[in-house]
Amino acid sequence: MATSCPVEFNVAALRAQVLATYDRVARDPGGDFHFHRGPRFAADYLRYNADELALLPDACTARFAGVGNPLRVGPIHPGETVLDHACGAGMDLLLAARRVGPGGRAIGVDMTPAMREAATVAAVDAGLGAIVTIRAGVFEQLPVDDESVDVVISNGVVNLAPDKSRVFAEIHRVLRPGGRLYLADVVVQREL
Repeated sequence: MATSCPVEFNVAALRAQVLATYDRVARDPGGDFHFHRGPRFAADYLRYNADELALLPDACTARFAGVGNPLRVGPIHPGETVLDHACGAGMDLLLAARRVGPGGRAIGVDMTPAMREAATVAAVDAGLGAIVTIRAGVFEQLPVDDESVDVVISNGVVNLAPDKSRVFAEIHRVLRPGGRLYLADVVVQREL
């Protein structure tokens, strides 16, 4: 399995396509896509707690397009700082924010303006605006300080990165010593 794309691969075209797709999801979460979305999919297939999801605003749960449940990988403790890289509309981010509580911080980074807007609205509506920060950025250049994060959560986005080594280097850079990565993703064993 390659960790980066061939030299002739058009990275800008891939990024534009990913941005356009998730912009459409943000604007029309019920639209026709090649992947599953929403809280029912999350609860029924990915083992999210349906009661926890019911407490979150529809602005984030309807736009959920993850492939797994990174929050099942390990604990998130009160007072920690969590980073959800490529947070989308923020469902995983807000679930993590509830776990870190008022003494913690939850940072979401996403490249899609409409997703960041949905995540920001959802954080405020969920009463988590004081501890949730949403930032513009990409996972190859996280707008986060070195060694400032206890847990990075990632759900179905590393597979979209043309340079996976760079993504993991950035995750390593932002994690504190002893920090944790909770990753859910897909592995493709053929060229796209």
